[in-house]
Amino acid sequence: MSKIFIFGGSGRVGTDLIKDLVADGEEVTAAARHPENIVDLAEIKRDKLDLHADVDQIAEQIKGNQVIYFTAGSRGKDLIQTDAMGAIKTMMAAEKAGIKRYIMLSSMLSLDVDKWKKIPGLEDYLAAKFFADTYLMDSTNLDYTILQPGNLTEEDPTGKITLSVEPNAKNTIADVAQVLADLRDAPNTIGKVIPMSNGNTPIKKALAEIK
Repeated sequence: MSKIFIFGGSGRVGTDLIKDLVADGEEVTAAARHPENIVDLAEIKRDKLDLHADVDQIAEQIKGNQVIYFTAGSRGKDLIQTDAMGAIKTMMAAEKAGIKRYIMLSSMLSLDVDKWKKIPGLEDYLAAKFFADTYLMDSTNLDYTILQPGNLTEEDPTGKITLSVEPNAKNTIADVAQVLADLRDAPNTIGKVIPMSNGNTPIKKALAEIK
């Protein structure tokens, strides 16, 4: 059993991720600015956390955990303080708290600046994710994995993916959450940026083939 802390526990992906981790018997703390919106499961701890808090406060809240997930997002309402600097402060806090494993839910093409024009309207969001992802890769010593899914949909899970993503590619939320859950037991994905969209390869098989 691992002790896992999720930033963004009230979001759509975060909710399914919590359920997947609980089903696997993990000890989960899920945090959000409004913890009453986190799924109400007896097996988890719900925590109040504002990403506007300082690094020391965040570090104090997450200490003792072994895996960090960042699935938080402002849906365009607070890109700098939540999606960019909020994420970076959680990385700093993880290092301060001595937590090595850090799994980031990012976005398709976040690091492919030249392709942003193919998804108009998301440039500011992608810039925030670029800033956070680049900091994670270049300015931390965390054992990170960055997941870059396509457009999220609420369709039934397929359990199958492809490790690539193009503008307008789709991902069912449940499949994204399952990939995130499986990444914690996939040491071959440490230090990797993983694009994904719905495909034909079972999730565990696709992740196992990452080199």
